[in-house]
Amino acid sequence: MTTNDAPQLPLLRGSSPDQVFPTLTDAQRARVARHGRERAVAPGEVLVEVGDPVAAFFVVLEGVVEIVRPSDSGDTIVVRHRPGAFTGEATMLSGRRPVLRARVAEPGRVIELTRDELLALVRDDAELSEVFMRAFLLRRVELIASGLGDVVLLGSVHSPGTLRIKEFLSRNGHPYAYVDLERDRDVESLLHRFHVDAAEIPILICRGQIVLRNPGNQLIADTLGFNDAVDPARIRDVVIVGAGPAGIAAAVYAASEGLDVLVIESTAPGGQAGASSRIENYMGFPAGIAGQDLANRGYAQAQRFGAEFLIARGVTAVNCERKPYRLTIDGGQTVQARTIIVATGADYRRLQIDDLAKYEGSGVYYGATFVEAQLCANEEVVIVGGGNSAGQAAVYLAQTASRVHMLVRANGLAETMSRYLIRRIEDNPAITLRTRTEIEALEGDGHLERVRWRHRDSGPETHAVRHVFVMTGATPNTAWLDGCVVLDPNGFICTGQDLSAEALANAKWPRVRPPFLLETSLPGVFAVGDVRTGSTKRVAAAVGEGSVAVLFVHRVLGE
Repeated sequence: MTTNDAPQLPLLRGSSPDQVFPTLTDAQRARVARHGRERAVAPGEVLVEVGDPVAAFFVVLEGVVEIVRPSDSGDTIVVRHRPGAFTGEATMLSGRRPVLRARVAEPGRVIELTRDELLALVRDDAELSEVFMRAFLLRRVELIASGLGDVVLLGSVHSPGTLRIKEFLSRNGHPYAYVDLERDRDVESLLHRFHVDAAEIPILICRGQIVLRNPGNQLIADTLGFNDAVDPARIRDVVIVGAGPAGIAAAVYAASEGLDVLVIESTAPGGQAGASSRIENYMGFPAGIAGQDLANRGYAQAQRFGAEFLIARGVTAVNCERKPYRLTIDGGQTVQARTIIVATGADYRRLQIDDLAKYEGSGVYYGATFVEAQLCANEEVVIVGGGNSAGQAAVYLAQTASRVHMLVRANGLAETMSRYLIRRIEDNPAITLRTRTEIEALEGDGHLERVRWRHRDSGPETHAVRHVFVMTGATPNTAWLDGCVVLDPNGFICTGQDLSAEALANAKWPRVRPPFLLETSLPGVFAVGDVRTGSTKRVAAAVGEGSVAVLFVHRVLGE
């Protein structure tokens, strides 16, 4: 059996070449062939081009197919596929545009499948699904780790826009190369070549041709084709608003049960959990799992079953007076849904101090991921908050920061944090817990340089700290519902038994039956996860609610 040539990019430690670049057996190739068609290929023929709106999938039967990252300075060969190997990575699941070129190096024959044919194959064939899914996801991980993609980001560690774009690309799993204006020698040649000025950073160069100056997330998503595969005109069985754990779980179950599913996400899959460095109390992961890794697995799983995702688009309004429901999204576009699952979660509350906005992205952060951890290596950091997210961030950042100051208003952590995290914080010499303490002021010229906090008993202190992580309380993302459903006094959505007879009467509940579990005061509209009043603020609870809501979606669709 012929195998692939050794890949040209260095694989991450622990990655198995046989899983990243497996070779299909003769029997597996025959099953693939039943879903596609065989054809001859000639040397130099390009099977997949970077940025193509639609990419086909190929299994090599004879000859050699090279996977290449083209650039002005010369092509980088990522891997050479020989008989039994196959092309593609995570874009085959998402429908996004390919970031690498596939070209024929030696004449031969291939099996070609469209993306729809490939998705049908992975839904129907459990063995091939495991092989393809694992390879696609691992290949994308390797591309991200190696910076082999179709995007170059020119920026600075002192630029909030640079941090925002890094987070957006990273959390959406898009590989990019980063050029730092202060550190990289090649920056001048890049600026000259693309006729841009350093004052315009951050600058995103897409496919070596398109230059975006400090682009918003929506423009990045549109330019890179994140949403090209989505048909907004189709009436969906269920539209899920929000792609945190609850929304992704709902998408997995709904799509796997044959419903037409669209998920609308304003930033990136994962929600608040996606910004968690490590979740250690989620069943099935005894060593813990990064929040974004968990989200990425669910995201790929939902796509495998046919769920579609609209990324970097927020819902601004919903017309609840008509059926199907009509949701308005950023830019004025609308989508229609027979049922809706609201999984928009909640955002950390902003600190009530002067000049906070001045330092957001330049020293004040709302998530502790790898991107932020790189910024504060060997420096002191402050974490504000006493919940599990704050505890996970403290333990994670303590691995690289010189000192982690945890500031909480309460007398301790016992009432708000899991015991295993409290023990880790107590046992970690790099973490200092400061109870009965609040931030009073932030100071700095452009970037945060000093933090003043006040202990209720001992008074104020000023410390030279350049990084503050805010993880306090939560504000639900429900403004877009604008009176369509009953909310509690704090703005969270009331569902099921939390809806009183009086509330239902005022909302003109039209059904003889009472609302289903997780159903709002609007029939066929459900709320799951942190956005729901009385919810348990745990990832497992959110996943459970997302899956349970689908049961009642079926019942509503059957009414």
